[in-house]
Amino acid sequence: MDTALLDTLVEHHNNGDHAQNGWKPHVCNACIKHVKETCNVDITKDKIVGRIKTFDKHYEIISKMLAQSGFGWDSENNMVEVDSEEVWSRYVEANKDASSYRNKVVMNWQAIQTIYSPEHATGVGARTAAESVQEEETIVLEDSPDLPPKRQRTGEAILCMMGQMKTSFDDALKTTEPLPMPKVTPPTEILDALKKLQMENCDMLRAYGKLIVNERLFEALTTLPDELKKPWLLTLP
Repeated sequence: MDTALLDTLVEHHNNGDHAQNGWKPHVCNACIKHVKETCNVDITKDKIVGRIKTFDKHYEIISKMLAQSGFGWDSENNMVEVDSEEVWSRYVEANKDASSYRNKVVMNWQAIQTIYSPEHATGVGARTAAESVQEEETIVLEDSPDLPPKRQRTGEAILCMMGQMKTSFDDALKTTEPLPMPKVTPPTEILDALKKLQMENCDMLRAYGKLIVNERLFEALTTLPDELKKPWLLTLP
């Protein structure tokens, strides 16, 4: 169903039915008709809203990852590919919402990219589709300027508001600077620091196991005077 829905949205997007102020009203009916003809499924406007929110989430999380060094898109398996587990661990530590995308299959990524491309939703005050759903009612943007603006319920207007997606991308794409990665001290540096304290092997291994997984503990160790480092390590639970 998603493929049929996205095929229709991409077609109308390419036909110019998707402007900065949203989709033209007839696109909704075209989606309902095409999904019925292709999949024999009666899709409702509420269902379209739900799928839009899912596409929105996929684009926001995946495109953010792909903008970083060490990430790419595996078009054969339809998922994000990562250079190493270390790259993934560092990224997820700073971006918790991406944790479920390590081996997540996301179909139709190319179509989602086409529809959510920032250059097609860059107006000041633009909102994501999910944000638009929260409105009690919205103004239809296709009305004649000579007539008072009509209003319609959220479910009927949601496709018209899709072009107001991705406010955050408008600002985010102004810079190509990668997201800062959390500091990770090399294990060799931690081990060298412990060797200088002349600890028993069992005590050294116990301290090493704690410091290797907790960057803050190692930072605390390096700030202590030399004569206090060993006693402090031995007091750690």
